Amino acid sequence: MIDFAATKAEFRLPKGVIYLDGNSLGPLPERAMKRAQQTIQSEWGEMLIRAWNLAGWMDQPRRVGDKIAPLIGAEAGTVVMGDTLSIKMYQALAAALAMRPGRKIVLSDDGNFPTDLYMAKGLIDTLARGHVLQTVPPEAVEDAIDESVAALMLTHVDYGSGRMHNMARLTEKAHAVGALAIWDLAHSAGATTVDLAGCRADFAAGCTYKYLNGGPGAPAFIYVRPEHIDQTRPALSGWLGHEAPFDFVLDYRPARGIERMRVGTPPVVQMSMLEAALEIWEGIDMASLRARSVELSELFIREVEARCPMLALASPRDPAMRGSQVSFRFEHGYAAMQALIARGVIGDFRAPYRMRFGFAPLYIDEGDVRRAVDILARVLADRAWDRLEYKRREAVT
Repeated sequence: MIDFAATKAEFRLPKGVIYLDGNSLGPLPERAMKRAQQTIQSEWGEMLIRAWNLAGWMDQPRRVGDKIAPLIGAEAGTVVMGDTLSIKMYQALAAALAMRPGRKIVLSDDGNFPTDLYMAKGLIDTLARGHVLQTVPPEAVEDAIDESVAALMLTHVDYGSGRMHNMARLTEKAHAVGALAIWDLAHSAGATTVDLAGCRADFAAGCTYKYLNGGPGAPAFIYVRPEHIDQTRPALSGWLGHEAPFDFVLDYRPARGIERMRVGTPPVVQMSMLEAALEIWEGIDMASLRARSVELSELFIREVEARCPMLALASPRDPAMRGSQVSFRFEHGYAAMQALIARGVIGDFRAPYRMRFGFAPLYIDEGDVRRAVDILARVLADRAWDRLEYKRREAVT
């Protein structure tokens, strides 16, 4: 059993705030703040450059990757940290295309997070070898997988609606026709059960500032299936992915194992905060966490539909097809979300009409859900959203 009251106490949550936006940025763990202070004062401050060895900074990307591996069903030694999710997806796709030189199709869906599609198109344009990015509706992906596909590139849980692909089935279909499967776990890691090893996924990447609570700008991770690692060609052949970076030779020789997917100098302070945040996950059973997330999101849907009839569910109704977030459609969704935030319930908005709410059981409980719906119902009944200050669009929505 997970003691959710104990995990909630691990986070610094402002008094009076119900935080339903961990699917965008996780809250601050108390221990992460302490670890940042330790890294800055005791390690950087006292050890100076010696901290790369004495404090284990050089090994940190692999060490932290091994902490994330159990949360995504990955084998030890198959996950490494560094850079951004966009860069890691670029690396994964470049490696996959190199492994399937005779094929030209990169298959994705039109609900994918735009940056993945941007990076894919940029890579294709750079390669200039006739590759094509093909996007289809999410429900049409399975039928579109054929022998022309080099790589299937999908986001496991859709950022807008929370719709969740069947990773096992789609990966199996890709393999049956000789394609490789790449998964973006941005809205999955720490939110739902993932079994990369069991599904035999080829590559995966994800960010750590959402459900893993690593803080804004926390580094991304990349996973490579064990049998691919030593044949994977790093598209970004950076210094720290070299076999012997401190030999300073001029020719690039990729490191053995997952270390070859490192690129540049890791953000040590940020990664140290993430490493501390991941301590909260020790002993957490992802199946139990997932079950609790479903309970909370189902409660939220029932209460909203009963009390806020002007909102329309924009997420799959079946929880088995949904991640740990719920979206509702409302014509005045942006203004309504701003009014809600002003009253202490923080969610977010995604154009054109979606109000998003994330359910992270480590710090959200049933009481939070019921109070959030109480406030939402009042905002809508009173038309509190119909004020100029709530309609003024901010840079981040």
